[in-house]
Amino acid sequence: MNLTRHLRQTLTVARRDFVATVFTPTFLIFLFAPLIMASFGAIGGLGAATMADRGGDSARIVIIADAGQAPAIAAADRQLRALFSPTDEDRPPRLRIDSPEADPARQARQLFESSTVDIDAVLYGSLEAPEILYGPRAKRTAEYLEQLAELTLRAQRIGSADPLSAATKTPVERQQTSIAGQSQVAFLSVLALFFVTLMLSGQAVGTMAEERSNKVIEVLAAAVPLESVFLGKLIGMFGVALLFLAFWGTLLANLTAFIPPDFERALSDVGPAVGFPAFPLLFMVYFALAYMLLGAVFLSIGAQASTQRELQMMSLPITIVQMAMFGLAAAGAAAPDSVVATIAEVFPFSSPFAMIGRAANSPELWRHWLAIAWQLLWVTLCVSIGARWFRRGVLKSGPGRRRKRRRRESAVDISVS
Repeated sequence: MNLTRHLRQTLTVARRDFVATVFTPTFLIFLFAPLIMASFGAIGGLGAATMADRGGDSARIVIIADAGQAPAIAAADRQLRALFSPTDEDRPPRLRIDSPEADPARQARQLFESSTVDIDAVLYGSLEAPEILYGPRAKRTAEYLEQLAELTLRAQRIGSADPLSAATKTPVERQQTSIAGQSQVAFLSVLALFFVTLMLSGQAVGTMAEERSNKVIEVLAAAVPLESVFLGKLIGMFGVALLFLAFWGTLLANLTAFIPPDFERALSDVGPAVGFPAFPLLFMVYFALAYMLLGAVFLSIGAQASTQRELQMMSLPITIVQMAMFGLAAAGAAAPDSVVATIAEVFPFSSPFAMIGRAANSPELWRHWLAIAWQLLWVTLCVSIGARWFRRGVLKSGPGRRRKRRRRESAVDISVS
């Protein structure tokens, strides 16, 4: 009977927190927060790409050669440049061919002083023994000019710039994901789990500090056992997190129908090692475990802060610790069989992030059963310790004796709206 009453009180507090969070206009802003952040990121990336393109358009590589060699050099440049995609970072700048002056060496050095164009590298002298000058971070461009001189010289020796062979190219689709594709999924899954966990569980700190400042927590503590308040808040905020994931999961699942076929084929070798539907199920399990771990800690810490200033002072160490956990898990995902990966998988607060990376890198499932049992143990410990710490923080918010007396006198069930 006592357990039933505590469970009912816990669910009542959970319903109160869930309704108070979801049925507000600000929840829509929170729900679309990833879209807002992605929009700002896209705008910043577009600006950076525009500046990079503008800088790339002003860059040139120069070959100082006679007019009779210019056609052969231009033909060789077209052949070599075809190996680079338009978005390749190693793609060399556009080629310019200048006629030699009396002192080609002095001419080449003066080109770097131009105020109208950025010169990355200059080649002068004979093609048999060319001299190449290059600026900072242009070593690869200098190597391109070296190969360009070699290809031009070979074409001149054989008397034609036409290719000597014609290959038949046949695309092959992989039947399983590649190691590189699994590594990409590992990093992205660790990043996604870290992002949603930190963003959703971090609400508990602000909610707790707000209710302490307006004395709502004292009303709850006087009517409901503090353990029920703690668990109810944790469950209520977890319900908000599930609603958030369900919304974005449904949205992304429907958007996959609009993926172009070429893009879909390009992603054919990218996927988790454990396959589907095991991977999304493991993601949800590890999200729940990570949320309960962090939510219990955040809720306990939030109960210790009585002012917004104290909350802000606590937020920085929390963020630093979480970034450290993300870095540890990401390093483990990059090297699945390393000591770092083992440490990340064993340490309780980085274990959920590291294990979702393991699911992307390795098809073994027995590790996940052990990890889930290990994390459930730590969830139990964190919730138990967090509830006691929560009680200590809440009882400091006002006269403890009067609150204890009111709680002892409240022996009937209540409904908190």
